[in-house]
Amino acid sequence: MRPDQSRQSNGSPISQPASERAIPLPVQVKSLCDLYLPRVIELRRHFHMHPELGHQEFGTAKIVADELRKLGIEVTEKVEATGVVGILKGAHPGKTLMLRADMDGLPIQENTGLDYESVVPGQMHACAHDGHTANLLGVAMVLSQLREQLHGTVKFVFQPDEEYDSGAKAMIQLGVLENPKVDAAFGLHLWGSVPEGQVQIKGGPFMAAPDKFTFTVIGKGGHAAMPQLCIDPVLLTVQAINAMQTIISRKKSPFNPAVISYCSLNAPSEYNTIPDRVTVSGTIRSFDADLRNWIITEMEATLKGITESQGARYEFAIAEDFALPAVVNDYELAELVKQAARKVLDPSLVVEPKEPSMGAEDFSYFSQQIPSCFFFVGIAPEGKEVVHHSPGFQWEDRNLETAMLVLSQAAVDYLGAPSKS
Repeated sequence: MRPDQSRQSNGSPISQPASERAIPLPVQVKSLCDLYLPRVIELRRHFHMHPELGHQEFGTAKIVADELRKLGIEVTEKVEATGVVGILKGAHPGKTLMLRADMDGLPIQENTGLDYESVVPGQMHACAHDGHTANLLGVAMVLSQLREQLHGTVKFVFQPDEEYDSGAKAMIQLGVLENPKVDAAFGLHLWGSVPEGQVQIKGGPFMAAPDKFTFTVIGKGGHAAMPQLCIDPVLLTVQAINAMQTIISRKKSPFNPAVISYCSLNAPSEYNTIPDRVTVSGTIRSFDADLRNWIITEMEATLKGITESQGARYEFAIAEDFALPAVVNDYELAELVKQAARKVLDPSLVVEPKEPSMGAEDFSYFSQQIPSCFFFVGIAPEGKEVVHHSPGFQWEDRNLETAMLVLSQAAVDYLGAPSKS
């Protein structure tokens, strides 16, 4: 019996015969991924053509809910506005595994020339969330066919607004980790600096905690020809930035990574006028909560010392809505995902990166609450990096199969038959 025949007329899966269950699970996973890949590609292209910004993913959410119901999966909609949660109960009792995908697009005008280019002006999927959503639907298709071999429950979480407003945190506050209580979580990101076909998995710190900072130096403006009558905030801002760089280069241990980047400087004035104030914004990236707090304290102390010594004032703020924790992978779950990936891919394509990424992801809120593993699936063609959040961001559909294979096999392995020891 072919996998696509193991389904009742009403669309709900039926039990596999004993002869089919005897086929090794990785072989079954590969067969089912091959079977469902065309539909997953079709879904990905539809999502790509119709991107929706955070908390506006109404069309995407409806398709997600409809596809899950076709599989006989229990569905809850409108969790945190547009979030969708699906529950697939295995044939045997056991733990609950959460699988998560983010659904939101970005406010960027697409310029790829793809046949399925965004039809929404000023919006596109420039960070592969269209692939994440389609991939998780594909995994739901695969696991719904294997429910007779699952010892426990799969909770599929389709999350709104990863990019700007942390839909993960809001969904947790609404109880997404309860009823049933989640024991572990897996997630992935299609990643533009990882070669196609490769999967990168690492236990421990995996992605950084991002902080957005803003500070303003307030001086006394005046004519540039008479600087002695002014308190120049431009000069003091330059001094502050240079001094703050030593927090990373001279005050912090080189074995505990962190970055401070100054990305915007605003000093509206004329060529011959010293302004009253200068505002700077940027980001801090770190993996250690104590280090993060120390950097923030040192930055403000540096700013305070420089400005007050020259008769100026300052304002300093950390944007709390950007203060995500780091993504920290559970070591045992990371090893489980590695071994699962090696069952369905060429083992040489399963790589442990030498260092974590300074990128950020609000999956970190899940990893902060429960044992989790987040990993990268490569989409970079040979010799070329794919730049996220850019108008030309694009990647090949074939990478969806890699994502489906690894996430499906990892879920099957986690919910496999419990040990008899």
